[in-house]
Amino acid sequence: MTAPERLFIGGEWAAPDGGHYEVIDPATEEVVGLAPEASPEQVHQAAAAAREAFPAWSGTSPQRRAAILDRAAEVMQRDAAAHAELAQAESGATTGTARGMQVAVGVARFRRYAKGALEPVEQALPPQINEAGPMGRAGVLGALAVRQPVGVVTCITSYNNPWANPAGKIAPALAMGNTVVVKPAPQDPLSVYRMAAALAEAGAPPGVVNVVSGASPAVGEAAVDAPDVDMVSFTGSTAVGQRIAEVCGRGMKRQLMELGGKGAALVFDDADLDSAVAGIGTTYSFYSGQICTAPTRVIAQRGVYEALVEGLTRYLGRLPVGDPRAPGTVVGPVISAAHRDRVASYVELGRKEGARVVAGGGRQSLPERGFYVAPTLLADCTPDMRVVREEIFGPVVAVLPFDDEDEGIALANDSDYGLIDYVWSGDVARAFRVARRLRAGGVGVNTVGRNMEAPFGGFKKSGVGRDVGSYALHAYSELQAIVWAG
Repeated sequence: MTAPERLFIGGEWAAPDGGHYEVIDPATEEVVGLAPEASPEQVHQAAAAAREAFPAWSGTSPQRRAAILDRAAEVMQRDAAAHAELAQAESGATTGTARGMQVAVGVARFRRYAKGALEPVEQALPPQINEAGPMGRAGVLGALAVRQPVGVVTCITSYNNPWANPAGKIAPALAMGNTVVVKPAPQDPLSVYRMAAALAEAGAPPGVVNVVSGASPAVGEAAVDAPDVDMVSFTGSTAVGQRIAEVCGRGMKRQLMELGGKGAALVFDDADLDSAVAGIGTTYSFYSGQICTAPTRVIAQRGVYEALVEGLTRYLGRLPVGDPRAPGTVVGPVISAAHRDRVASYVELGRKEGARVVAGGGRQSLPERGFYVAPTLLADCTPDMRVVREEIFGPVVAVLPFDDEDEGIALANDSDYGLIDYVWSGDVARAFRVARRLRAGGVGVNTVGRNMEAPFGGFKKSGVGRDVGSYALHAYSELQAIVWAG
């Protein structure tokens, strides 16, 4: 077990007013370490420290900000093995995921936004010729659109990736000249303190980065309603996002929200079924289904429906479930006992609703200790079932049939969510035609891969705003117009 952690406020490591709480390894149920429980007053102190640091940091040259972000990436990479070990213990990720998708992606994002700090923030607009009138003499008006930092940004991060998700908020926010207060998920906050330590070692001035954690909802509430906060960047459930948005609305605080998802995967009769099965199967192998972009709602054309269900069943049979540290393990635990029970209750609900449990659905062959859920496939589902409509956030896939293109699109769009959908078809023209009709922030055509320069975010209740690539820099900025007479 690691030593009790301290809060990071204004460049200093501070004892928490609320003591500490235990961080539990989802695979072993053992204590990983003790996380600090901040008081609301300490959260407000962190926001005040960020406010005090903002003028100097926003006035720092882009080259200096880039150098600090680059150096932070180097420090993180230097200690990558230890970071991956901690991330795995906190999150239950498999070894490959902890190394390659958590720590490595976190490092890559700092490197990306070190370059991003140097991207132009000014855009010249076409001059405008004005006739003489009430606004003055005739003349030519020039204009610039200039991106300015928002100010103090609260970053509230998700539990499924304690490196990539915080890095995707902190790095672009700092690159644009903002200062941040980070409130990590209560289940796995320790990795974020290691990120803060790397930034401090890299030369980030006091107050530019602050980290406050806590298991109490009061900590997150204070991080949102602190008067010094100008913007909230949140990744998590739609229900929590809605509550945060209400508070932001009262204070006119800017928002970036990446919320829930119930990704539809439309599989047409002419699809490459091996590709479709492998893509849909990532729901099980990628964070044990705890990812909002997963294709958990499979809508299969009747001509391939049974073949697709059979293919997914075979795929499930080849997925080793167990200790995430063991070589060959593909599916590890979910984050907590409460979440394990929640996912299991959805599987039982699907059974009661009339879904056919093709695979999984029980605790047979699962480790006795740890928060494990058997990868589950539910077939013969209908659009009204809760397992089809609600985000389960676990290794559960629901399959339902469709007949023609219009019906498939209607079923895909019949959702409160709209984060990422997927289309598998051998007819590329049709696949792109269908993609344009899907009400989702992103669509994968014959792939679950993502282009990390493409905008990321959701339609409907899946979020507000876009990030990733240069779009993240835009998200953490305000647009200012400067107009002059030529």
